[in-house]
Amino acid sequence: MASASTTLTLNQCQWLSSSTSSMRLPSSRVTCKASESHPQLSVSTTVDKTLCQINNSGVIACLRANSAEVALEAANAAIAGGISVLEIVMSTPGVFEVLQQLVKEHPRITLGVGTVLRIEDAKTAIKAGAKFLMSPANVKDILNYVQGGDILYIPGTMTPTEILSAYDAGAKMVKIYPVSALGGFQYIAALKKPFPHVSMVASQGITIDSMEEYIMRGASAVVLSDAIFDKEAISQCNFSKIYKLAQSATLLGNQAVNR
Repeated sequence: MASASTTLTLNQCQWLSSSTSSMRLPSSRVTCKASESHPQLSVSTTVDKTLCQINNSGVIACLRANSAEVALEAANAAIAGGISVLEIVMSTPGVFEVLQQLVKEHPRITLGVGTVLRIEDAKTAIKAGAKFLMSPANVKDILNYVQGGDILYIPGTMTPTEILSAYDAGAKMVKIYPVSALGGFQYIAALKKPFPHVSMVASQGITIDSMEEYIMRGASAVVLSDAIFDKEAISQCNFSKIYKLAQSATLLGNQAVNR
C-alpha cells in the first residue's frame, strides 16, 4: 500500500452471492442496559458512547489476517453479519490503512486496534480513526496518554492486583486475559465478587456457544477471534462462513445482554 489514503482493491476473493447486496447493517445502540453487569452509563462523551456500544453488543470481534486485502474482506463479512464492535490486531499487514478504510465505509461501527504495545502505535491508530485500543497487558504510557480524551483504552489484566491497579490508574474497562487458561467464566464470576464496579471484557479461547455464560457471570462483553474469523475460512477466503459465524455471535450476544 502506497499510503494511508490508498483505496484497497479486492479482486482476489469472492465471498457472498449477489443476494447479499440487499443486507442492511444494524443500527448502533448507544444506550446501555441497566443491570449489575451492565450499569447505566452516561453518553455525554465519546468514551462513554464506546463503552455503551461494547456493553450493548456483548461481542468484540477480533480480526487478524495475513494480508490487508483479506482483512478488509473478512471485516466487511463480519460487519454484514451484524458485528458492531471490531478490533483489528496490530500484526495484520496494513492494519492502519485497513482501519482507515473501514472507518470511511462504516462510520457507525465501533472500530479499534488490538495488541497495541507501543505508544507510537497507539497514536497512529488514533489518527487512523480507532475508537478504542486493547493490549494484552497494561501499557501505562498508553493509559496515561488517553486520559481525558475520546479514546477508550482496555488494558489486559490477569490478577486482582492488576485489575485494581489498572482501574485506579483510570481504566474504565479491563480485559481479563488469558481467561480460558485462568478458569473461564468461573474466573469472571469470582472476580466480579470483589470488583462489581469494574467493567470486564473476557478474552482468549472463547467460543460462540460459551459467550452467553460469560456475560451472565458478569463480563460486559467477550472477545471472539477464531470463533468468528475461523482460521480455515480465512486461509480459504471463505467469507460466507465468516458472515454466518458473525450472525450467530451477534444473535447470541444480543440475547445475552438483554436477559
